[in-house]
Amino acid sequence: MQLHHGIIVSAACAATLLSFGAADKPIESRRVQLYRVPEQGIQPQVAIDRSGNLHLAFYSGDARSGNVYYVRSADGGATFSIALRVNSQEGSAVAAGTIRGAQIAFGKNGRIHVAWNGSMQAEPKGPLNPDSGRNGMPMLYARLDDGGAAFEPQRNLMRNSYGLDGGGSIAADTAGNVYVAWHGLGKADAGKGEGGRQVWIARSRDEGKTWTEDEKAWQKPTGACGCCGMKIFADPQGGVHALYRSATESVHRDTWLLSSGDKGKSFDGRLLHKWDVNACPMSSMDFAANGKAVIGAWETGGQVYWARIDGGHQQSVQPITAPGEGKGRKHPRVAVNHLGDVLLVWTEGTGWQRGGSLAWQVYALDGRATSVQGQTAGVPVWSFGAAAALPDGRFTILY
Repeated sequence: MQLHHGIIVSAACAATLLSFGAADKPIESRRVQLYRVPEQGIQPQVAIDRSGNLHLAFYSGDARSGNVYYVRSADGGATFSIALRVNSQEGSAVAAGTIRGAQIAFGKNGRIHVAWNGSMQAEPKGPLNPDSGRNGMPMLYARLDDGGAAFEPQRNLMRNSYGLDGGGSIAADTAGNVYVAWHGLGKADAGKGEGGRQVWIARSRDEGKTWTEDEKAWQKPTGACGCCGMKIFADPQGGVHALYRSATESVHRDTWLLSSGDKGKSFDGRLLHKWDVNACPMSSMDFAANGKAVIGAWETGGQVYWARIDGGHQQSVQPITAPGEGKGRKHPRVAVNHLGDVLLVWTEGTGWQRGGSLAWQVYALDGRATSVQGQTAGVPVWSFGAAAALPDGRFTILY
């Protein structure tokens, strides 16, 4: 699979997209640059290394049986390397529902780690689901090999849990720790439905070479929204955080934050945002950090929010909303640069088998909205945007 150059949004074009005139906002209009995902790919997920290289995972192919690809860029997303297929079995990934695609993490020695929901055709198969009597979808993982030329064969990390539905997530740090998390049920939870689902985690201490068996990250019986995604994140200070949506009594679809100070061995939980709705919103979450601040982002009631969740801020989380009226806003993505500027990106109008538009807003770290904002059409079906902060303070959005 040969990749072409990314689509560059020039300063003048960006000014038009951002509704800024080149004369009155020449600097701010260049702070956010937009590029298309290569080869008409969807569901972009990005990671930035210490040298400022952008690492991108994206999905291609049939929504129920496709492939995950990996590329990298040394110029912030303007051009990309030749793609490497991540999944070792053709058609073993899935994108339907928007929240089940791959996620990427950058770890020790520059190794790239990718995790994704396997398709129904994927091997190894997921564990037997006693509620259906069939094997479910697996939670798959692959890492870039030592030579950096190919990905190792995919592995299923689900052993003690079953019923994978919404998207899993991956995180890694520079010490060699890798974490993959998802929500599902255990053997004792058969027949309990969403109310019995909990967040499960598998850990590796050797850059993904070997893995612990999966276990429940937290024991509080909040349930987990079956078709919603979640996000796990390793911050620069060694903390591990996760965001997920509950399903208590099938109505309380609240956003919960889990945090660990012992490398993911144990987690404490905190309710971030309440939302009562007797339906699955098929939502997703995100994290970002700049070495000092850790930012989380989520959706509630058709609106998107972000908040600082690090250190002492955990006791006084104040959700900050995207500007304007929130209707049909989904899939928030966030990035924070070394200056403390926060970029929030989200979709509008997307849904089941329906694309939409992309919007963004830049904030100061204290939550004040700046004049840098914008919107553009063209988000494909089953997709969303991805946000990255570059070393020079600029932001890149891929969609």
